[in-house]
Amino acid sequence: MYTSADSEHMAQALRLAEQGMYSTSPNPRVGCVLVNEGRVVGTGWHQRAGEPHAEVYALSEAGEAAQGATAYVTLEPCSHHGRTPPCADGLIAAGVSRVVVAMQDPNPLVAGKGIAKLQAAGIAVECGLMEAQARELNIGFVSRMMHGMPYVRSKVGMSLDGRTALKNGVSQWITGPQARRDVQHWRARSCAVLTGIETVLADDAQLNVRDIAMLRQPLRVVLDSQLRMPLSAKMLIGGGVLVYTITSDAQKSARLEALGATVCVLDAVSGRVDLVAMLKDLAQRGINEVLVEAGSVLNGALLQAGLVDELVFYIAPQLLGDMARGMAGLGELTGLEQRIELQWQDVRQVGPDLRVSAKVKRKSHV
Repeated sequence: MYTSADSEHMAQALRLAEQGMYSTSPNPRVGCVLVNEGRVVGTGWHQRAGEPHAEVYALSEAGEAAQGATAYVTLEPCSHHGRTPPCADGLIAAGVSRVVVAMQDPNPLVAGKGIAKLQAAGIAVECGLMEAQARELNIGFVSRMMHGMPYVRSKVGMSLDGRTALKNGVSQWITGPQARRDVQHWRARSCAVLTGIETVLADDAQLNVRDIAMLRQPLRVVLDSQLRMPLSAKMLIGGGVLVYTITSDAQKSARLEALGATVCVLDAVSGRVDLVAMLKDLAQRGINEVLVEAGSVLNGALLQAGLVDELVFYIAPQLLGDMARGMAGLGELTGLEQRIELQWQDVRQVGPDLRVSAKVKRKSHV
């Protein structure tokens, strides 16, 4: 049975983990709090891949006060040698008496082994306190470890009647500046921003993070079946672009790669890039969370394939009419059983617009 103090300290560990929101990729966001006789003696959070884990920082701060302490960790301490030594070994060596874990690590290299190692050393271990919050914090890492696919979140800026652009393609700007600034946080927490070539050709956007201090920029990913990517595209400036195509054009690929882009040729499905293969490849590249910023064609294709986990709508208080472009090309539904059902997560006002987030109920990982 957990006490109110247990909940308080785990909540602090989760807040610490959140500080790594924009920097830990491809690693999970983890926080740790060490408590001895009711007093917090050490805190830490994983700051960047390749650097010490949360437990290491907390143990270093606590020093000898870690002896007999309780460690509150948002994710099961690792038990294997990666780029850093096992955290379970560090906790054992420090002499902690109890470890409270929010959730088991879904990484098959750990997956209960860290907990077993602590218990074998005589340390009391409890798991499951605030598990839902810990899982949500690392929802992309969990998806990649358990399904071999990143977590896919699609951002849509639209009018109240669900339109994202006029019939002629004009869309700047439907939503206000506050909403556009808010989108930067979704980009910053994502490992990759995904769009289609039509969006690149229409908007020539950079799709990078602005106005937020970043240790890294998300990978910009473009689906470009016929390899139409302009060599003058703004997003090619500074590199960090991955182009998926079904076209083996060695000359065009070489010119793009000379500008710092990476070109990856995948198999075609109905004349377009295989979306499942694309997401599995991103997972292999260590991508946890993908933010989709695209038009109705790509949004519709991803939704129809059951590959979208969450939608974030920015809804402007305006009407654009039935001739304007919709948010997702889903084709004609002939029965309500074909509808895509959503589950509301959050609603809030951002400037004059509403931000509504919803998770897709019907989701199929392949």
